[in-house]
Amino acid sequence: MKPTNPIFTGMPTTIFEAMSALARETGAINLGQGFPDVDGPEEIRAKAAGVSLHGPNQYPSMMGIPGLRQAVAAANRRFYGLDVDWQREVLVTSGATEALADAIFGLVAPGDEVIVIEPFYDSYVPIIRQAGGTPVFVRITPPEWAIDPDALARAFSPRTKAIIVNDPMNPAGKVFTHEELSLIAGLCLANDAYVIADEVYEHLTFDGRRHETLMSFPGMRERVVRIGSAGKTFSLTGWKIGYVTAAPNLLEPIAKVHQFVTFTTPPNLQAAVAHGLAMGDDYFTELAATQAGKRDRLAAGLASVGFEVMACGGTYFITTDTGPLGIDDDAEACRRLTREAGVAAVPVSAFYAGNAPTRFIRFCFCKRDEVLDAAVERLEHWLRKAA
Repeated sequence: MKPTNPIFTGMPTTIFEAMSALARETGAINLGQGFPDVDGPEEIRAKAAGVSLHGPNQYPSMMGIPGLRQAVAAANRRFYGLDVDWQREVLVTSGATEALADAIFGLVAPGDEVIVIEPFYDSYVPIIRQAGGTPVFVRITPPEWAIDPDALARAFSPRTKAIIVNDPMNPAGKVFTHEELSLIAGLCLANDAYVIADEVYEHLTFDGRRHETLMSFPGMRERVVRIGSAGKTFSLTGWKIGYVTAAPNLLEPIAKVHQFVTFTTPPNLQAAVAHGLAMGDDYFTELAATQAGKRDRLAAGLASVGFEVMACGGTYFITTDTGPLGIDDDAEACRRLTREAGVAAVPVSAFYAGNAPTRFIRFCFCKRDEVLDAAVERLEHWLRKAA
């Protein structure tokens, strides 16, 4: 028989689904995949239910319902001072992962290079390759997660079409500094490159940090494709509502990809997300404060049983070493944690293209306090028994 697509044939199931499946199989507490264990605000869910009952429930515009596109434009102004034309510069997608695929397929042509900062969300690279592009990796590593300016500059070439910047960054929990973003902006301007800005954790920054979008930097307004996620902002990951903000010349090819991938997105969920984006500042402040508290709770628990916990400025995730486990292979460490200790986590090596650091584990903290405490208790019991 003729072969299937070699980019996807034989590709393993994403590490997030694999570890969640193992958690279900073993009854482990799942601190692997990044989703909250409580649903988002009831008023947003009630809005979705009301529209579902009373309509409309037919195809909306492939670009998204006007109310949500207007809300995304308003949020860009409210949080970042950006003047966005909702009719020409906003697209609604079925999740941020679809938005990423649309952006890559819409901008990247065969022979182009795309700079990817390791560690990276696992959908980036296969989509770049399917588009005919070549990923060029720039590595950062724990515990500092620092960018080497010279290495980043060397990654740019005349073939560079874009750089993907995930900020705040999964799995590192890194929030890029103003200086780092300025460096990226300057290199993009010097090399005529675009930015695909994966900003799904934009409202999950801690300790007084504020997210900055590269779209607001001088000269970058026409070069940045900004991607947001209602799933992360409103703790409704199963809804899969994403949104893209970009200048018309960039959004046009991205929208053309979207029309052939999903075409449109459920109108009731779009209306509910529009309602959410208009909520008061207290919601967004409380969201970040609550997750920061959970970060601190889990970090303290993990440190108490012997893990070295890396700094975390944002996202749902903290990284530790494998220290108290005595295992240098983080994938094996996570399998043993799940099967023997009853706590699922994700190996950080899964976020690298190759020759990865192998002594680091990612834990997700966006869970109920009692779940986080139970996970630490299980780890403590298992480590004490193994000692």
